[in-house]
Amino acid sequence: MGKQTTILIVDDHPLFREGLKSIVSRKSRFEVIGEAGNAREGLLMARRLRPDIVIVDISLPDGSGIDLTRSIRTSLPESRVMIVSMHSKIDLISEAFRSGATGYVAKESAAERLSQGLEAVSKGEYFLDSSISHKVVKKLMQFPAKEAKITDARYETLTPREQQVMRLLAEGLSAKKIAQKLFISPKTVENHRANIMNKLSIHSTMELVRYAVRLGLIDVDLWKD
Repeated sequence: MGKQTTILIVDDHPLFREGLKSIVSRKSRFEVIGEAGNAREGLLMARRLRPDIVIVDISLPDGSGIDLTRSIRTSLPESRVMIVSMHSKIDLISEAFRSGATGYVAKESAAERLSQGLEAVSKGEYFLDSSISHKVVKKLMQFPAKEAKITDARYETLTPREQQVMRLLAEGLSAKKIAQKLFISPKTVENHRANIMNKLSIHSTMELVRYAVRLGLIDVDLWKD
């Protein structure tokens, strides 16, 4: 038997992690070597265990799985990331792949498609759950060509770091949590916030949220109970 493909699971729901482990165990070539319930623990375990594949949920209690994906790919370029999420919005899927993920599976269809996705990702291929890809194509067909890409000149004036801070602010994170996530000081976050508000001519967090939603930068489902 060839070398096993090692897997780390990062999801905050213990029962769902157990379900994922059960699915993974159906294939003898895959081995779960660790699991974590939040982004911080997941990143520490990934750096220590150096798994071949990390299965990541987008919504984690201490941050975004997309940011975790970016951090994993920066620290461990040889490790691949498979997103398993309840969210199927186009902007989130696009952002996940831009952050370095090579696979995306909907939680509702994980039992049927996770193994297929892991097989593809382990070979270095991209994988998008067919149940999601149908929805993505259907959604894209609803937009006129001229509206398929939303742009705003003010947004382009923000630096890459300011764009990152703006997205986290719009998702509802505090300056302290953003500082911890980006490894910068809360004071630096507040400076970025002031620059963002000034450049965008925005005067409140709620205005910032509306602006981010209009540009498709955040998932409005994150604000629902």
